[in-house]
Formats: sequence, structure tokens, C-alpha cells
Amino acid sequence: MHILDTGARFSAVRFSPVLNPPRSRYFIVRANLPFPKHQAKYHRELEAAIDAVDRACRLCVDVKRSLFSSKDKILEKNDQTPVTIADFGVQALVSLELSKLFPSIPLVAEEDSLFLRENNLVSSVVSEVIAKASVGDDRLSDADVLEAIDRGGKDAYTFCNKPATYWVLDPIDGTRGFLKGDDALYVVGLALVVDNEIVLGVMGCPNWPGDSSDGTTGTLMLSHIGCGTWTKSLQVTCDWTRRFVDACGLVNKARFCIQDSQPWESLPLSGLFDKKIDSGDLHGNEIRLLPTCCGSFFLVSLYSLCKYLMIASGRASVFLLRASTERTIKCWDHAVGIICVHEAGGKVTDWEGVDINLEEDQSERRIIFPAGGVVVSNGSLHHQLLEMISSASPTL
Repeated sequence: MHILDTGARFSAVRFSPVLNPPRSRYFIVRANLPFPKHQAKYHRELEAAIDAVDRACRLCVDVKRSLFSSKDKILEKNDQTPVTIADFGVQALVSLELSKLFPSIPLVAEEDSLFLRENNLVSSVVSEVIAKASVGDDRLSDADVLEAIDRGGKDAYTFCNKPATYWVLDPIDGTRGFLKGDDALYVVGLALVVDNEIVLGVMGCPNWPGDSSDGTTGTLMLSHIGCGTWTKSLQVTCDWTRRFVDACGLVNKARFCIQDSQPWESLPLSGLFDKKIDSGDLHGNEIRLLPTCCGSFFLVSLYSLCKYLMIASGRASVFLLRASTERTIKCWDHAVGIICVHEAGGKVTDWEGVDINLEEDQSERRIIFPAGGVVVSNGSLHHQLLEMISSASPTL
């Protein structure tokens, strides 16, 4: 095992053969960042992103604690997806924190304030943001918070088909999970894109099961181009753990995860393998499909970022997503996950093996168009998966 010299104090190395297969070794670094700042070109942006996502996760925890005692905090958008004051609060909070340090960098995010205004939730969101923002003594107004939300909205910025630097935010990936209870996972995801390259990403999952025996939950995952993928507990100040994808090299031995809205039978590999969800031995052409509930570990409800987190931390091998004419694929559901998996040693492409292009939506950078769908893997399996998808797809 090699150790990265950061000049910081190291704690004992921990290893678990269950959670960390041989390639998924890791070590712990005690520092504000897990690597020297001079190695990270965007260390200022990364530190700001860590702080913003950490604050956003604490906002989510507080809102969720009071959520079910006030049903007017839960609404449904026109596409029948749920939304809460936490979604808007996170977007406003992250927007405010980033704009203080990087006012010239635009934000691409999921929500806008029109829906909030129409449903009379402005004051509720403002109070939550004020409680978590680092704005000094000046009190935020309703207008400040609404403007911060709209900074990431659909019509906030036009990129004019030019290379650009911008943030990509998913305020809460998995709002349905957010609403289900303590065990359903949800993620706050933030990435920075520079000239169509994702250069850093931070994901926060407030109820991610802890790896330690002290009962703590919640994780913060960060990645910076060339510096790896790291995690720490949301409840611990600065213990960073290096993460790697798993070492699985055989498709029939891999641990798969898929969208809950897309059954295994709708995916091309279903013609080659039968799914097995329980923890028993595999037989014949069966593959392991990780369920929504796996022992004490719970997956995300409907959406993508927890699946990326699973693969980047070595807890799953493959995530398959099929493109659909009924639903567009949004960049914020994938951007931060892509860099976390890449820096952990994995790979992300469309079904034809082409890297995900964030610039195809030339003016807004909100939608991606992966041919066939998205394949996320530990890297070792990627070529095999693409060949299997290619051979099976014409029959679907």
C-alpha cells in the first residue's frame, strides 16, 4: 500500500475485505484537503464546493426532521416529481456560497423560483437558508434568496456554443428517497466543468451508512482531476479516505445496480443473464442485482448519483441506464458522478463507448444525449459490457 505525503498527520490504515475488495484498498489522511493544494489546480473552487455541499447537507437534515409535521412543505411539479423546500433551499444556499467567491462562474441547476413563488413557500425557504448561510451580519432578503435560486435556472445564462466554465448542481438527487424515511438515500451533487471537462466534484449523502463501528452516518465524497476520489464522514472534521472501484473482472461476478424505474428485463444484458437479488449463491447465467434494500445497506430511490457513489466507493461494479424518449437525461444527474468514478479508477461512457459530452446542449448545457444510454463501470468490465450491449441491443 502506498501513502500520499501531504505533510499532514496520518491515522491508522483500515481494511475491510467485505466493503473493500483487494483493489479497493484505502488509507486515511487528516487534513482540510486530502492532498497538497499545489497538486490541485482548482483547490480554491474545491474547498468552496466542499463547504457549500456540507452546509447544504445540514439544511437537508434539518428540513427532513420537520418535513412530515408540515405537509405544505411537500409539493409536486408538473412532471409529477416531488419537490420540497429543501430542494430550493439547497439551490439557494449553494448558489449564494459560490457566488461570493466566484461571481463570474455561472451555475446550471435544476430548480427556478417561479414554482416557489406560485406555491407561497418563499418565506420557508428563506428561513432555512439564513440558518445555514455564511453571509456575515447582513440578513438575507426574500429577493436575495429568489435571485440565488434563479441564478441556476433555465433562462439564467446562455452559453452561445462556446467553451465555458460553470458549476453543475443537483440540489437533491432522489427527492422521493428524501421523502421516504431515514433509510432511503439522497445526494446533494456539485461539479465544476471547464471547457467540457469535469475538473472537480463533491457529493454529500447525509444518511449514507457509516463504515466505522461508532454508528455515525453520512458521507462527503470529493474528486479533483488527477488527485483521486476521497470520502469522509459528514460528522468528522477532516479524516479523508482514498476510494477505489472494485476489482471485479468478470461480468457474471459483478454487482449491478439499475434505475428503479427501469426493470432488468428492459436492459440489453437481460437476454444474457438472469437477475438474482437475494444474497444466495449464483447459478448458471445469473448475475447479482443489488436491491433497494441489501441487509443494512439501502440504495437510492429512483435516481443516479447514489449509484455513482456506490461504484466509486467499490460497493458496486456496474450501473446501467437506458435512454428513453419519455424522459430527457439531465447533466446534473451525472456530472459529479462521472468525475468521482473516473478518479476512483472507473469509466463512464454511452452505450457506444463514447465519453459523455456535456456540450451537446450548446446554449444551456442542461441536457445530455448519450447514445443508447449510460454505462458506468469499474473500468475492468467496460469493454466486455459494451460488446454485450452492442450484440444485444438490435434485438430490443
